[in-house]
Amino acid sequence: MTEGGVAFFNFLISKAIVTPKEKGPKEWTYRDVMGLPAGQLEEWRAACQRKIETLLKRNVFDIVERPSGRRVIKNRWVFDIKPDGRKRACLVAKGFSQVEGMDFNQIFSPVVCFETVHLILALAALEGWYTSGLDVQNAYLYGKLDEEIYMEQPEGFHAKGMEREKHVLRLHRALYGLKQARLAWWRVLKKSMEELGFINLDSDAGLFMCLDEASQTFVIAVVYVDDAIFLGPKKPAVDTMKQRFMKCWESQDLGELTEFLHMRIGRAGQSIFLDQAQYLQTVLEHCGMQNAKAVPTPLPAGYAPTKSLDKAANPELRSRYQTVIGSLLYLMLGTRPDISFAVTKMAQFAANPTEDHLKHALYICRYLVGTTNYRLTYNGAAGQGLNACTDSDWASDVNTRRSTSGYFVKLAGGLISWTTKAQKTVALSSTEAEYMALLDCSRQVVWMHTLMGELGYSLKPIPICGDNQGSIFIASNPVTEQRSKHIDIRYHYVREVISQKYARGFFINGDNNPADMFTKNLGSVKFLKFRGELGLEFLG
Repeated sequence: MTEGGVAFFNFLISKAIVTPKEKGPKEWTYRDVMGLPAGQLEEWRAACQRKIETLLKRNVFDIVERPSGRRVIKNRWVFDIKPDGRKRACLVAKGFSQVEGMDFNQIFSPVVCFETVHLILALAALEGWYTSGLDVQNAYLYGKLDEEIYMEQPEGFHAKGMEREKHVLRLHRALYGLKQARLAWWRVLKKSMEELGFINLDSDAGLFMCLDEASQTFVIAVVYVDDAIFLGPKKPAVDTMKQRFMKCWESQDLGELTEFLHMRIGRAGQSIFLDQAQYLQTVLEHCGMQNAKAVPTPLPAGYAPTKSLDKAANPELRSRYQTVIGSLLYLMLGTRPDISFAVTKMAQFAANPTEDHLKHALYICRYLVGTTNYRLTYNGAAGQGLNACTDSDWASDVNTRRSTSGYFVKLAGGLISWTTKAQKTVALSSTEAEYMALLDCSRQVVWMHTLMGELGYSLKPIPICGDNQGSIFIASNPVTEQRSKHIDIRYHYVREVISQKYARGFFINGDNNPADMFTKNLGSVKFLKFRGELGLEFLG
């Protein structure tokens, strides 16, 4: 934008209204902020002004006359308070009003997986790597738009003069909320990383690696939009590559890694700890469960939810239920494998929940009240390699009679990957159900081999433990018999995985199989026994 364009903007104060006490900054509207006391108002006003100045500096838009026959999307202000107390205002486009084929074409953009983050941090604990973090400022504003996008002027910031107030913004760069914003960012990021000497790994697009032949070392970068981790065996090399990155991207150097994707990361000796205690506390407060009575398990032992007989749930009930389940899903994916079965099971009813479903979703919160300060630990000193466990619960779904699969993969004494899922077809026996679960786990094991291979590691067959001898026999011996000849050919992929020495099956007694907690509601004694084998520790 030209210097003259900057002058067209003037900060206008809207009519003051009282901000609802029950709202937090993330729920405030622009009018809510304008109703705050004078001292707070000035701070938020300055935050909005900083954002507008950033947009102008980056040439994100031009002010143009409203084009005829073109859709003009709206926007809103989003407010937040950072952990260090900084007040942040972000202008977000209401991309839900965009029309495919006119306002955007492609929107898919890869992001790093949680399990990749877990794996890399477990390796860092085992190998003693130095880890460092940074926060990219206004990451999406680097992405250039190919489409012709128009947006209304932001609330509180309008050009002077009657005619100018009716003008709109022609966007040249991506803005948070646009359908194609993440893709535009990704294209710029990938090109930038290649120029810095990084290669993008095929196993996970959010993972980059740079080999430095001069110092005989490497640096790994894990990037998730505006959060990034740089790590490697030699601190000077890591710091050098991070500084080179910061010259291309305006970033805040966070020093030693302490947080990533709302996960708090700690380190003591050769151990790395992950927890989401702060995020969990926010979830409990939002659900009104912070003072609830704690329970020993995520769901009552033996509880089997059934689908609603009503055609449609109450909209208010559905909204609250989906909010609770969505918050719990993020916890489950990040650091809490112990609630995997409970959350996945209850998520199956998010489209049409009942009061009973909501009651048991909040029951999971009651379990979390008593385990708020638990953390996932990777103990490098233990020297434990990759191993996996799998299990299934035959015909456990009372609605469909399909079985439930569960598995986990462990490294450095802590879980790096875990899954609970309903099987896609009905199994005719417990052996068949276990065989299907074994397939799911074997696919993950193959991916682990590929990713570790790209990082320069050569792995031996990864042990997969299960408590059904029949399924292990069928997987290890390519024979056709009465009980297996009808099984879909895609499930026999596990045989190839074992024959090519990616994995090896082992039998363990069902009473000693920790994966059992990923397929059913267990009593407190058995649940607590298995929880202790996941790498979860109490944070004192």
